Amino acid sequence: MRALCFLLLACGALAVDVLDPGSCSSFPCLIFNDDFNDLNRNVWKPEVTMSGGGNWEFQMYLNNPSLGYTRDSTLIIKPELTSKWYSEHFLFNDELNLGDKCTDHRDYGCVRKGTSEHIINPIMSAKFTTHPSFAFRYGRVEVRAKMPRGDWLWPAIWLMPKDSRYGGWPASGEIDIVESRGNNDYGNLGHQHAGSTLHWGPNPQANMFLKTHKTYSANDGSFANNFHIWRMDWTRDNMKFYVDDQLQLTVDPGSNFWDFGGLGNSQNNPWRDGSKMAPFDQKFYLILNLAVGGTNGYFPDGVSSNPAKPWNNASPHASRDFWNARGSWLPSWEHGEGHISENAALKVDYVKVWKMESVEQ
Repeated sequence: MRALCFLLLACGALAVDVLDPGSCSSFPCLIFNDDFNDLNRNVWKPEVTMSGGGNWEFQMYLNNPSLGYTRDSTLIIKPELTSKWYSEHFLFNDELNLGDKCTDHRDYGCVRKGTSEHIINPIMSAKFTTHPSFAFRYGRVEVRAKMPRGDWLWPAIWLMPKDSRYGGWPASGEIDIVESRGNNDYGNLGHQHAGSTLHWGPNPQANMFLKTHKTYSANDGSFANNFHIWRMDWTRDNMKFYVDDQLQLTVDPGSNFWDFGGLGNSQNNPWRDGSKMAPFDQKFYLILNLAVGGTNGYFPDGVSSNPAKPWNNASPHASRDFWNARGSWLPSWEHGEGHISENAALKVDYVKVWKMESVEQ
């Protein structure tokens, strides 16, 4: 079978094996395979942006080998304090310009001025996507990973649409293979649990994700204790999500997602010309990242926790409140090591994608 080589790199030098499904001669056929012997930043494009940071999320994503790297055939995405590279005074008073390396300008993603109310993103982390190098429609995805342990850490392994053929989020869909939270004591929302979710709907106010979401518990007590295998089987008829070969969530919309959501005639149906699985009938690309905190509700207010959540989601200065409370959460990232530990990192052993039945399926 013929390997695709990207951006003038020699085939033999690629750590990621990517195959053209058209060259598959038998099935199942492995079309994407990365064991992370090294990190190919042409296949896994690093995001460089402060978008989503500030009050939405508290991290910025940078392309730096101390934030995303491989060791012992494992990808490690590790958070760091922005003040490690810049002074604390900088967060509150200066301007950060990411220049022409910036990948997302939305929400002041490329240039941000710190003030006493809206500080520059206090955490640095990494986010890698396979856009534009690899995207697929239908097949099996399998990821072996270990979740981080540390308060307010938000790891995610997920997919977004390559072309967004049905419109802006969430009309074109989002596939969250796994998300977790690093907290030890945060109600039933800590690292002992994880979730798989589809986001879909005609607009953000009509996001129907609660119909396609499942939270589950680790069979060994914590998803931060050991590596676990997350799998998604995606066909033109349904989607199934597994953890360690145990089925957790099945999504079959019946006739279509519009009727499944009970959306009626209240607004225009963006999927009217799509198939039964629209918006999940188009190519999606892979994403691996570690976010921190934020005000979008993933870390809800009013949940009993120890330490207490240091910000309110309605606060205009949530990121400042988070940063000022670092004495409460930073020890949970350091694990007694005197610096941020790899135990606070998202670790990914491998990512594999197969075509299961045919070039199409």
